Amino acid sequence: MVSPFLYFPGERLSLAELTAACLDGLLTPIGEGFMPADAVETSWMRARSLAPLVGAKWAAVRSSAAWIHGGADLEPARHHLQRASAERARPPRTTGVVTHDVRIAPADVVTIAGVLVASPERTLVDLARSGDEADVTAARAWGLAEPRLVAEAQRWLARHPRFPYGRRADEVLRTLGVE
Repeated sequence: MVSPFLYFPGERLSLAELTAACLDGLLTPIGEGFMPADAVETSWMRARSLAPLVGAKWAAVRSSAAWIHGGADLEPARHHLQRASAERARPPRTTGVVTHDVRIAPADVVTIAGVLVASPERTLVDLARSGDEADVTAARAWGLAEPRLVAEAQRWLARHPRFPYGRRADEVLRTLGVE
């Protein structure tokens, strides 16, 4: 799908031409592509920019999903993908990608711009349960900015009492003061 706001190497212009446009200040990199420097970076743009990376059998999760949903301002250096299909899938052969082969439940996935993305509440839980301090810090910042989402994440955790590291996530979410 060709977008008037996103350019991918090989679609209309080569990587060299796109990079030159970046040097001229016309384009800026986003995800796996480029967008006009004066365009607004929306959730749709962020998700669509990862379409070549995510494909049809994977979903963007954790920090990648937080970035798509607007819970993080900066694109993560390494994107996280989790298997969304019922059958095993070959992970993308590229650097800068962390894949998680455990299938994410279909109920925990939303589609944005044709790209599968973990739902906001599942994403907040994943960040809050992470052993990575950067993820936990991002969860706290996002939770403080969107208290409604914290309540939804707590309800999600209540429906999944045996979720791995759920207690850790619950402790982080409780520190945000929403009950």
